[in-house]
Amino acid sequence: MALSNLAARVVVAVIAIPVVAGAVYTGGVVLALLLAIVSALAARELYGIAEHGGYTPLARTGVVLAFLLPLGVHYFHIGRFVPPEIALGAIVILALLALALWRRSPEQHPLGAVATTLLGVFYTGALLSFAYALRYHNYVVTARAGTALVFYPLILTWVSDTAGFFVGRAIGKRKLMPSVSPGKTVAGAVGALAFCMLASWAYARWVLVPFASLGLRPATALVLGAAIGVAVQLGDLVESLLKREGGVKDSSHLVPGHGGVLDRIDSLLFALPVTYFLLTIPHVLLFVIR
Repeated sequence: MALSNLAARVVVAVIAIPVVAGAVYTGGVVLALLLAIVSALAARELYGIAEHGGYTPLARTGVVLAFLLPLGVHYFHIGRFVPPEIALGAIVILALLALALWRRSPEQHPLGAVATTLLGVFYTGALLSFAYALRYHNYVVTARAGTALVFYPLILTWVSDTAGFFVGRAIGKRKLMPSVSPGKTVAGAVGALAFCMLASWAYARWVLVPFASLGLRPATALVLGAAIGVAVQLGDLVESLLKREGGVKDSSHLVPGHGGVLDRIDSLLFALPVTYFLLTIPHVLLFVIR
């Protein structure tokens, strides 16, 4: 990695980490607004990839919907309105199909346009909204606890990505999926998984217990770390697959030293819902310290 590239990454991290931590701790509309902005930027990048691949998504409409989805989750949470979720999703689909009547001729593949648009909305806005769901999980009783819970998949994602890079660079030889991501190796994937499990155990012991009053069995923490670690790597590979089809190296050049927003959150988009699902399964948490 070039020195200038590394410096750019450090600067971005120094700025981004306090912003994210502050928004997560504050919660409410502040967190929802941050998620909405990131979702919209990531959706726009995904539509750009799709356009490079020959698709014609309803990009502006999809970006707006991706922006509104986390805000809708927030307002649903505080009870400002209570729409039936399935009916609301059906209305969005119907609206996009109706919009395609005027925006896409039969020769412009309206079916593909609507499908790609919906994918962008749910791949970014819906999956990222699980950060909000974790912040206000049933086990959360304080802002500090909610912040600790949200940062659980964030930290594990960072550990997995970092460990995979350095282990793969040091001892990696056999390629994991060369047709999708030529730089990833089997050794890097195994190393990332192992470090993710250890990080999960350490985080559960030294963060979740004192800051969130949540306790996990050591074996449970290791299993959760393995599951989240697999999700992290799948998320990265899925975005690589999409970029391969679109014929692009990065989703954009918006973030100095990092590529695009989607490049930065691709793994997290998988880790967040998996974490929420695992922590919502009955009896995953052995005990709750109040």
